[in-house]
Amino acid sequence: MNQSENSKKLNTFFNEEYSSLKSYVSSNIKASINKDAEDIIQDVALKLFTSADRYSPINNVAGFVYRAIRNKIIDVMRSSKKVKVNYESQNETRLIELASLIYESPPDLYPEQLKQELKKAIINLKPNYKDVIIAIDFEGYTYKELEHETGIPIGTLMSRRHRAISLLYKTLINKQETIS
Repeated sequence: MNQSENSKKLNTFFNEEYSSLKSYVSSNIKASINKDAEDIIQDVALKLFTSADRYSPINNVAGFVYRAIRNKIIDVMRSSKKVKVNYESQNETRLIELASLIYESPPDLYPEQLKQELKKAIINLKPNYKDVIIAIDFEGYTYKELEHETGIPIGTLMSRRHRAISLLYKTLINKQETIS
């Protein structure tokens, strides 16, 4: 009888708390993630309902469901971080903006070879520096959004970006002189 009792409890909980679950998921994921809140809730619900007979009696349904949803959110966020950024197809405008920040000259003065060197230099940065440059300068995250997603304080993120730009400048200043 555990199966029918667990299924009834889960069904009642999902029917009564769906909007709260949706708000919870929406507040914990970014719109840039390929799944939206309803997809995550439905995935979790499907898994819970199909496995309801395997669980011992569920006493705290809310805690059980929210824990399952939290775990799914973590899985989705981890999988989205594993997606490699294709540096070659990055927005050319953002690359030029970053180049103008590093080279401190008008954006129309950057030959293609210099842009390619900048791309290579970004790829070769330490992961912490590369991640913050890509997130802020190419993906359009704000420091606050990045802090919320990664748990890294804003000051640390700003410091890493500053160091990354400094390293890019040092790496590329000689290349600029050779190319120009």
